Amino acid sequence: MSSVWQYLTLGLGRETFGIDIENVQEILDYRPPASLPQAPPFLVGMIDVRGQSYPVVDLRTKLGLPPEAPTPATRIILLNVPMGERTLRVGFVADRVFEVTELDRAEMEAAPEVGGRWRSTYIAGIGRRGDAFVVVFDLARLMAGDEPALAGPALAA
Repeated sequence: MSSVWQYLTLGLGRETFGIDIENVQEILDYRPPASLPQAPPFLVGMIDVRGQSYPVVDLRTKLGLPPEAPTPATRIILLNVPMGERTLRVGFVADRVFEVTELDRAEMEAAPEVGGRWRSTYIAGIGRRGDAFVVVFDLARLMAGDEPALAGPALAA
């Protein structure tokens, strides 16, 4: 059985992240979500897609990166995230989407335990695409956690 898997790669600042393609439903051009009162800072609002409501998560805020205004490259990635017995429909705001790429799970490295600043619990592994690293999200853990992935002040992206 092959350990090569397909991932949607996306950019946040200078970093490249990956999402298992099985979880991706659709990629949309950015549109401002309807705001939700008293929502956590990373939950920027809701959008309607063909009669389905999707909460929209700003990945920059969720990961503890400084916010940035949307650009023409900004996208909303609609996902189905398995959360135990149920599936969560959610949209992720990303600075840009690159491509679907193959990564070998057998060659993926575990997220580094560097202590202090970085919470590696949201990371399923780190793959390589050419000379670049692709940080692959553990979507269930990312969505279950309320704390940003960066424990301290974020570095400029």
